Amino acid sequence: MSEVRKARIATTSLAGCFGCHMAILDIDERLIELMKLVEFDRSPLTDMRKFTQRCDIGIIEGGCCNEENVHVLRDFRRNCDVLIAIGQCAIMGGLPAMRNAIMHSQTPLRDCLEEAFITGKYIRNTTHDIPNDPALPLLLDEVYPCSEVVEIDYEIPGCAPSGDIIFNTLAGLLTGKFEGFERKMIRFD
Repeated sequence: MSEVRKARIATTSLAGCFGCHMAILDIDERLIELMKLVEFDRSPLTDMRKFTQRCDIGIIEGGCCNEENVHVLRDFRRNCDVLIAIGQCAIMGGLPAMRNAIMHSQTPLRDCLEEAFITGKYIRNTTHDIPNDPALPLLLDEVYPCSEVVEIDYEIPGCAPSGDIIFNTLAGLLTGKFEGFERKMIRFD
């Protein structure tokens, strides 16, 4: 008897706090049930940093605040059949997007960086340098939700979404029985 092919899932964290990945772990013992259906590919959960093959589902947390985030997100879209934005940072930009209001108030990025690294009240930067290493990704003009960069197939709202809503969504997608989620499952606590 041949073994049923497990679905491949990839995950990544862009500009966010990694809370949505922690929420994935909040699936708790149901992770064992889920692992019967899936295997993880590229993911910080497995410390795999590159795709080993095409994935059925890609899960993205965080928005895009720099050029590396955009590159990773586009790479996920190319390598995943279904792309899920998970959490408010991926869906709307979340807390990182608070900088958008500052940037839209005509405060140049340079002024923001100087305050963050040189002139801020609690800054102790004796070199008075703003980090500018070629290894650092360039900042975008603002933080963008994932849907403004690539096509997103599903969104799981929350900050962070509960383990229940993540499990129910993944289980429904994997079994072909996903019909959305009940409003009462969406919480921001």
